[in-house]
Amino acid sequence: MPGHKLTRTSSFDAIIIGAGAAGMMCALTAGQRGRRILLLDHLDRTGAKILISGGGRCNFTNVNGAMADRYLAANPHFAKSALGRYSPADFIAMVDAHGIAWHEKTLGQLFCDGSAKQIVAMLEDECAKGGVETRLLARITGISKPDENFRIETPGGDFVAPALVMATGGPSIPKMGATGLAYDVARQFGLKVVEPRPALVPLTLGADDRMFESLSGVALEVVARAGKTTFREAALFTHRGLSGPAILQISSYWRNGGTISLDLLPDKDAAALLTQAKRDRPKAEAKTILREHLPQRVADALAERIGLAGQMVAHKDQALIEAGRRLNGWDFCPSGSEGFAKAEVTIGGVATDGLDQKTLAAKRLPGLHFVGEAVDVTGWLGGYNFQWAWASGRAAGEAL
Repeated sequence: MPGHKLTRTSSFDAIIIGAGAAGMMCALTAGQRGRRILLLDHLDRTGAKILISGGGRCNFTNVNGAMADRYLAANPHFAKSALGRYSPADFIAMVDAHGIAWHEKTLGQLFCDGSAKQIVAMLEDECAKGGVETRLLARITGISKPDENFRIETPGGDFVAPALVMATGGPSIPKMGATGLAYDVARQFGLKVVEPRPALVPLTLGADDRMFESLSGVALEVVARAGKTTFREAALFTHRGLSGPAILQISSYWRNGGTISLDLLPDKDAAALLTQAKRDRPKAEAKTILREHLPQRVADALAERIGLAGQMVAHKDQALIEAGRRLNGWDFCPSGSEGFAKAEVTIGGVATDGLDQKTLAAKRLPGLHFVGEAVDVTGWLGGYNFQWAWASGRAAGEAL
């Protein structure tokens, strides 16, 4: 990309580390305000995680993306300022201005009709308009603040600027180059870090629930519950446990050792359904009744697990009521998750109590900003994390 010729030590108004969604938004915002911006990334391309998102079509925002209750954080109010000042409609306007066709899917999720490459190209074009200097394959060997400037050391030269923005995300999807650099920098300059853990991640099952292994590849609509939080979407059985939107969503609210409950028959009173079936069709097999409401493999596995073998007439009403209760609330304790390797995002990160909610700058060191996934703000599945990236990047960019 066009820019200034770099010398051994080059000076900028701000240096942004991380050329992902939040970093590029921050760079283009500040660049178009006349700031001289350097955007660094250790990968060989910009927007690497954007390119793989949404099955390659980029779920770039959600129409409900400005709603702060769709985000998890130690301080649930922190995200309100940035989200309120840069809405999904604002990002859609940029998408429309670039002629990128898009469509809305379920639950307000917006996707490109074509490719996620269009979103990356749009951000690159907007950065170019602001004269942003982008330097890829930049291996950072040191970050310091010896004077009024931050100094970034790389094998290709040193760079200095009075402002530094960390937009390197969290450790989720390490194969895409994810690192904990933002956390290291935060600690280096005295900020707290909320312990990161995988979020929007498939869950694994222990030996007690191994019967579900035989259901690998089967999906069904459920209501997943952890504590008081519920999500109604599809669950997918896998060879290791459970995945699908409902499970990914509830995983963000689950802690090791905790229980998750699945309503396998939403909108149905399973106990009433079974007791009525016994009266109406006493000679019908229990699994036949279940097959009318569940995928066959699921119905057969559940009938065996809850002791509903044989004809309906063979079962006492109390046993059917208990079986129905389990179908409407199948409790299980995941053995764990598939970890950062399969997690779409990270919960935790740079603690928000040390950041200014309007500028995303460290309160004790105003020139140091943290944006996007690096911050302890995590959105629901469905475009919310991109909206936080756009909004937090814009907030920091406007402050540079």
